[in-house]
Amino acid sequence: MESCLPIKEKERYKLGNPKSLHYLNQSNCYELVGVSDAHDYLTTKRAMDIVGISQKEQDAIFRVVAAILHLGNIDFAEGEESDSSILKDEESKFRLQMTADLLMCDPHALEDTLCKRVMITPEEIIKRSLDPHGAAVSRDGLAKTIYSRLFDWLVDKINLSIGQDPSSKCLIGILDIYGFESFKTNSFEQFCINFTNEKLQQHSNQHVFKMEQEEYTKEEIDWSYIEFVDNQDILDLIEKKPGGIIALLDEACMFPKSNHETFSQKLYQTFKDHRRFIKPKLTRSDFTVVHYAGEVRYQSDQFLDKNKDYVVAEHQNLLSSSSCSFVAGLFPSLSDEGAKSSKFSSIGSRFKLQLQQLMDTLNSTEPHYIRCVKPNSLLKPAIFENINVLQQLRSGGVLEAVRIKCAGYPIHRTFDDFLNRFGSLAPEVFEGNYEEEVACKKILEKMGLTDYQIGKTKVFLRAGQMAELDARRASILGISAKVIQKHIRTHITRKMFVKKRKASIHIQSFWRGELARKLYKLMKREIATVIIQRDLRRHLTRKAYLRIKLSTGVLQTGLRSMVARIEFRYRERTKAAIVIQANWRCHRAFSDYKKLKKASIILQFRWKVRISKRELSKQKMEAVKAASPVIREPSHSDIDAEKIETLTMEVENLKALLWAEKQRADECERKYAEAQITNEERRKKLKETERLVHQLQDSFNRMTNSMSNQVSELKMILSTSNLSSISGNLTGDDQIEFMSSDSDSSSSSSDFTFPAPAPTSPTFPSVKPSPFQLIIQDISAAELSGFESERAFDDFF
Repeated sequence: MESCLPIKEKERYKLGNPKSLHYLNQSNCYELVGVSDAHDYLTTKRAMDIVGISQKEQDAIFRVVAAILHLGNIDFAEGEESDSSILKDEESKFRLQMTADLLMCDPHALEDTLCKRVMITPEEIIKRSLDPHGAAVSRDGLAKTIYSRLFDWLVDKINLSIGQDPSSKCLIGILDIYGFESFKTNSFEQFCINFTNEKLQQHSNQHVFKMEQEEYTKEEIDWSYIEFVDNQDILDLIEKKPGGIIALLDEACMFPKSNHETFSQKLYQTFKDHRRFIKPKLTRSDFTVVHYAGEVRYQSDQFLDKNKDYVVAEHQNLLSSSSCSFVAGLFPSLSDEGAKSSKFSSIGSRFKLQLQQLMDTLNSTEPHYIRCVKPNSLLKPAIFENINVLQQLRSGGVLEAVRIKCAGYPIHRTFDDFLNRFGSLAPEVFEGNYEEEVACKKILEKMGLTDYQIGKTKVFLRAGQMAELDARRASILGISAKVIQKHIRTHITRKMFVKKRKASIHIQSFWRGELARKLYKLMKREIATVIIQRDLRRHLTRKAYLRIKLSTGVLQTGLRSMVARIEFRYRERTKAAIVIQANWRCHRAFSDYKKLKKASIILQFRWKVRISKRELSKQKMEAVKAASPVIREPSHSDIDAEKIETLTMEVENLKALLWAEKQRADECERKYAEAQITNEERRKKLKETERLVHQLQDSFNRMTNSMSNQVSELKMILSTSNLSSISGNLTGDDQIEFMSSDSDSSSSSSDFTFPAPAPTSPTFPSVKPSPFQLIIQDISAAELSGFESERAFDDFF
């Protein structure tokens, strides 16, 4: 805390270096790798703000902690008398003064409570001095008491802030405990922890055994008693009165001259014949207890000191009179009789009482266990120490729980689950109209299993029978999988064959077209002349290009507008569907809320009726007992009957309302189903529209190919018809002159190469144009008849 505080707080508390504080330097560990004290301090402050601890209370808490640390550095030396003590040096005086300032009490009174003790006798009050050792023990006791009261205050404050209801009859609790502890040195703390684990282990074993008994009884099957390890003798050894270890420890703490050796000797004499208690050799104070998890050797050196919990009246009076309201609240004043009765208290007895309260709470609840296993001592992943893991499983009672389960029928399966999983072992049971119980029995008989049990709703199997059924099931499923694989492979092979056949047909079509094009080029070179070919091809091709261009523009405009309208309608439908879904979910959530609300009202009503009936029955019993042959007290049965009748009518009304709400929910579900059907029909219409768009695109491609083929055929016809007429009318000089006149725009016939037409699909047949295509052609011919642009024709080629 000192390293994280602001400068003003450090000057205020004056704690100094943590290495100089007696309560912090015992372990010689001041820093941990990866742990930031400053971050933890800020996190603690933030947590205090969250749980509702005010800034004033936080300041008081840190002052109390600083006072405890200062208190630990107060040392004592021998006084003028041999059995008295005084402050050792100036450092101790400074620490005493800081402690008094932080606790806001009188420093002289604090010194007196540490160095002296008041003894009250029937005749007089005696104040005696304490030697330095007694003063140090008194100092540590005061620090321990302050710290304990502060811890209890924090726990109560946190419980209050999280809203814990002490009068609640229902709770959900989490009990976190590591397990049995066995170290090189085991003291009073390990003894209490292992005592707790013994209690919890007994509860766990009894719970598992009880669950098995309830399951078998509920299903009405034949079963025999299952033996389990009971550690009641260990618990008797520890907590039994008056001869238990805790009782002997309290007895030793009450005698001033007792020490750990006399306590150990008392244990040796009392439990020398106990099979759970062992006296180690070559030691006078150690003892071994054979716990459920194994033997644990305890060192009793500090058992007595740690078990004592003195409430010194001087400490109580000093701190209850503090001017700090927080410190005074930690130590409320007690009456004289209360102070005398609480002069001595035992940590062990109090711990045993709290543990018994915990067990009562566990016995009144339905527990669920989560066993955590530490895989290795290296704290690294993917490493398992088998011996260590096995020891944890054994000490945690997991192996015992498994043994209890395996001793009976460890595998429970409902009829429905059993038939769903193993129905494939006997398919004939599904053909006949058998009951589930009979069907399960036939499957087990067919598999040749014995020593199983059929309950009212479940099948109970012995250990290993489930594995045998799974093996049979895996074999049958493997055979079925092979049959499925055979059919799938046949389907895949046929699919590949059809695909290859289509590919070969396409290849053949392509090469036939290639041969046709080569033949066409050869015939063109032999027949066409340069001039006629140039002029006629230019004119015809330009005209066809303009017609196709116009048709394409019109068609693209129509298609784009149609796609836009389809997308618009789809978005509108999607938006409407989202609105419908939102309204339906809102209605359904509201309906569920009203149902839960009505169900809770009905449950409360039934519970009140049940309580009323109990009260009525109690009143009737009391009336019968108090009845007299002469005088008879008037009963309230008529009034209770009227109340019951009224409550019954309210239940009927609530049932009617619940039925009306159910009808409304069914009506909403029906409307939601109709909306889904409408959306599905619209989705189908959208798919149909997309299919029509694809068909229209295919028709357009076929129309383009047909027009290209018609232009090519027209070129060939015109070239063959005009070649003969031109060659007969033109003389040799005219031909030369005509050729020379066009030499600027074309090359010689030997150098001329006729451009190949645009590539077309190899397998599109020539189809008759549709009325829509004829309309487009008429429009293009009417609008583009006057265009003779030379540039458009050259751009096309």
